[in-house]
Amino acid sequence: MGSPAITRMVTTRVPTGLGELRLSLYRCDGNDQEHLALVRGEVLGRPEVLVRLHSECFTGDVLSSRRCDCGGQLFKALEEIDREACGVVVYLRQEGRGIGLLEKLKAYNLQDLGYDTVDANRLLGHAPDERDYALAAAILTDLGVRSIRLLTNNPAKIEGLRENGVEVRERIPMLTPVTAENAAYLRTKAIRLQHLLDLDALAVPSRDLAERPEEVAVALQAIEDGVGSAGRPALASKNGPGGAGGEAVRRPDLPFVTLSYAQSVDGSIAARKGEPLALSGPESLALTHELRAAHEAILVGIGTVLADDPLLTVRLVEARDPQPVVLDSRLRFPLGARMLERSRPWIAAAEDADPERQERLERAGARVLRLPTTAQGRLSLEHLLRALGELGIGSLMVEGGSRVITSFLAERRVDHLVLTVAPTLVGGLAAVGAFQDGERPPLPRLRNPRYQRLGDDLIVRAEPEWAES
Repeated sequence: MGSPAITRMVTTRVPTGLGELRLSLYRCDGNDQEHLALVRGEVLGRPEVLVRLHSECFTGDVLSSRRCDCGGQLFKALEEIDREACGVVVYLRQEGRGIGLLEKLKAYNLQDLGYDTVDANRLLGHAPDERDYALAAAILTDLGVRSIRLLTNNPAKIEGLRENGVEVRERIPMLTPVTAENAAYLRTKAIRLQHLLDLDALAVPSRDLAERPEEVAVALQAIEDGVGSAGRPALASKNGPGGAGGEAVRRPDLPFVTLSYAQSVDGSIAARKGEPLALSGPESLALTHELRAAHEAILVGIGTVLADDPLLTVRLVEARDPQPVVLDSRLRFPLGARMLERSRPWIAAAEDADPERQERLERAGARVLRLPTTAQGRLSLEHLLRALGELGIGSLMVEGGSRVITSFLAERRVDHLVLTVAPTLVGGLAAVGAFQDGERPPLPRLRNPRYQRLGDDLIVRAEPEWAES
């Protein structure tokens, strides 16, 4: 692979508590990005030099934040290099796994609402890891390092260096203390990013949202204030699922989809079809409104509108309302629905739905989106998500009802699942089941589950994983 063009701008002596280092500043030609190399001892032409690739982390490196392990890893690497009196720390200015400090701090706010570090990045429209290790390889080459022993838990760093011509002779683990604040983050790195960490050592319980209301308030205020320069909410994303087996392949033109609903212990969302049933306790209901505030749009089926006459607004927290979207293939949306009083809902209808009904609904303030249907007569979610993406929607929260929940899971259109389980038995309408034609769709396994108690309810979070087709 071609190496990026870099220029060593200056080298200076820096005496530290861990020995004297030579600090070199490099500029990446073409984008003026600056990176650093901290060198101890003589490394020119030396084999198996001890090396750490460290991505900048202001919160961890400077503030010793407990949300991550970055600061601890940096100083542990410097200690190891001091012990050998020879080695290199390549300090890459790739904050937040390459997304920058602003976006990383937005991701922190999403993590305070329960998204892990991977899905927080995706909700913001980024890949889980956007770092470029060709830069590090170019710096090591400039320093004359022949081969290295790499201090890392991340196999992607090894692969990235080898792809760019650096001989990695050995991997040396980087083990730092696990705390209640960073255990979930480290588990996500191990499970979803394949970092080489001991999962048993990461079984430290995380705190509930109910125990940290001040953090949730800060996160919601950031969402409330977060409008980008183009006028779109700061949580705008371009991610969405699609593709075949395993974890869905994200497409840049589709919104990030969170499926969120409440059910009883026996899997019911209502006692019977068409009758609303309140299941969530006050704490988990507040979480639902917090999640609504974190998305640009919220979607339900026409059955939910006919049964509940919902507003789909954010009422239990101070934040802006998402755009309501209703799946209604035959345009049965009531002209007297409360939603028309508070917002301008978008109604997804079949291409052959009654045009006169569309005209009346649009006069009342709705917007009708005509969509193709599948061979089974259901609205195409592929076309729906594509249309929402074209309308500027980057994140979508899906709340139900049963047919909508089943359709999004069956068509592999879910990125993140938030399930509230209420401690009650109903024996009623199942949240997930067969379609009206009796067809039973293939459903995913739930990967990387996380559990949280809010009041009497249990919150389950996971990522869907489908079997290979």
